[in-house]
Amino acid sequence: MVMILGPVSYLDCIVFCILLAPQLIWRVGLFETLACVLRALPFLVVKLPTAFIRDRYLVRRKHRPPFVQRASPFEDFVIRCVRYAFANIPPKVGRVFFSKQVARPFLRFRMLRHGYLRSPISWSEHEGDSIRGIWLIRNPEESPDFVLYYVHGGGFSMGSTYFYLEFLLTWLSVLTLSGYKNPAIFALEYTLVPEASFPTQLHETIRGYRHVLSKAKDPSIVCVSGDSAGALLILSLLLQIGSKEELNGTKAHHDGRLVKPALALLISPWVTLVSPRHRNTKSDFLDVQQLHRYGRQFAGGSVSINEAAASPGCCKDKTWWKRSSPSGGVFITYGEEEVFAPEIDELIRFLRESGVVIGSKRASGGIHAWPVASLFLSSSRKERLDGLTNITKEIRKRIPQQIQGNCSDEGIGVHVSD
Repeated sequence: MVMILGPVSYLDCIVFCILLAPQLIWRVGLFETLACVLRALPFLVVKLPTAFIRDRYLVRRKHRPPFVQRASPFEDFVIRCVRYAFANIPPKVGRVFFSKQVARPFLRFRMLRHGYLRSPISWSEHEGDSIRGIWLIRNPEESPDFVLYYVHGGGFSMGSTYFYLEFLLTWLSVLTLSGYKNPAIFALEYTLVPEASFPTQLHETIRGYRHVLSKAKDPSIVCVSGDSAGALLILSLLLQIGSKEELNGTKAHHDGRLVKPALALLISPWVTLVSPRHRNTKSDFLDVQQLHRYGRQFAGGSVSINEAAASPGCCKDKTWWKRSSPSGGVFITYGEEEVFAPEIDELIRFLRESGVVIGSKRASGGIHAWPVASLFLSSSRKERLDGLTNITKEIRKRIPQQIQGNCSDEGIGVHVSD
């Protein structure tokens, strides 16, 4: 079974706001919520419509920001709102947008709008082994022939597996349509800042990977993946797998060396926590000042922001990267207009010089984590699934379907959740 919902509509946006409002009042407070709304009014009433009309209809196409040239009016409008929110709304407010309490009923509404009373794909919450997350699998009664380990983004301060659930359900459907008979995904729910800082998130990422290996049994069917901050944690995980020594109390090899996965697939990775290469663009919604603030908060007081374990781009040891590289290599997809693009370019160049098998797709006019965002914002099915389809093709090249897997006969043991 597969489930691929249609694009987000204006009705969806209204319902999302209805679900969001009481959660903001309950978790943030009425007065602080109202204060955020009042601070946003000049942008919403004056700056947003003025810039939107100018850039889309009064400026010649070749002089428009690259993303605006390729985006639909709806995509452009939403990204402008996200850009304002990322730069101006406090994380404790922003994290409510991505919370389970908002994301899960919103997904339920979208499913009902598309005729699904319950999910045709098996998924369940996991809590145990000092980790939390969500398992998704096509058939829970059988062993998987491919397992994706996913770590979500959100600047370490926001985001949740529940906000990404529709994206992951769609990705599982695309994996099924690509030919895998029983693909599975485990999405990690890690502790956000300020509840904890480094190395807590890396410890959880390592434990999550151990959990995935215990279910997959065969590392040759495992792909590790993530977007933005989650992709940084995946890079840190790889460095820990390839490390020979313990770094700042963070060691992956507590009871025997961890084996490498078959492939690492990164979506717009945050390579270096704080970098002079980070530059704001007219297209991307990320803001350098906020990113660096989040990066310093993530590092906390336990390590320097230049420590390789916390900021993988600071690792300039070619042998270490070669030793850490998965058997199928690393594939990175990103946008040429995103804040992280120069740093990602440098990582790709450095990994190639290190002898790592590296593939990449640099989307012309693209912005941060567009394969995730386009699923919700783009109008046509092709545009919405283009990012996931291209990523899945790369997976298929590197991890062929297992004819006779070495996986557990017990399956994942999940149930269908609505």
